[in-house]
Amino acid sequence: MSDTHSYLHPQVINYFKEVDEIWHAGDIGDVRLAEQLEAFKPFRAVWGNIDGKDIRVRYPETQLFSLEDVKVMITHIGGYPGKYAPGIKAQLTAEQPKLFICGHSHILKVMPDPALQLLHMNPGACGEQGWHKVKTLLRFQLDAGNIKQLEVIELPNER
Repeated sequence: MSDTHSYLHPQVINYFKEVDEIWHAGDIGDVRLAEQLEAFKPFRAVWGNIDGKDIRVRYPETQLFSLEDVKVMITHIGGYPGKYAPGIKAQLTAEQPKLFICGHSHILKVMPDPALQLLHMNPGACGEQGWHKVKTLLRFQLDAGNIKQLEVIELPNER
C-alpha cells in the first residue's frame, strides 16, 4: 500500500486479513494510522515526502530486506524503469533487489525491469488526498524466491 495521507479505508483490514505482513511505501500521513496497522499485522514502512518527524523517526527512507529468498527494496519516491528518480538506479544497481516497491505518483503500475532484473511495483494510492480516482492496493505472495499470486485491489468508494 502507499499514499494513505492519514486516511485508512475501512476495507483495508478485510483485504489484509490473510497476509503475513503489511508494507507501506510512504506518505503515511498520521502516525496513528501506522499504529493501527502495526497492531493488526507485522508492518514495514518508509516515510514519504508529506510525512513529518513523528513518522520519519519511526521508519527509514528506504527499507531493504530479504523474505522468502526475495530481496526487497522499498522507498517512497522511486520512479519507474527507464525513469528512476535521482539516485535510485545507483541504489538498485548496488543492492540488486528482485522486487522494488515505491509510491508517490498515485499511479498503480507493475512492470519488469529486464536491465536490472527486478520487478517494479507501485501500488497506487489508497488515501483520499491526490488526483487519483480509484483507491488501490496490491497483494501478493513471496515463496522460495518467487513473486506470485499478484492481485490488484480496487477499494470501493465510500461516498
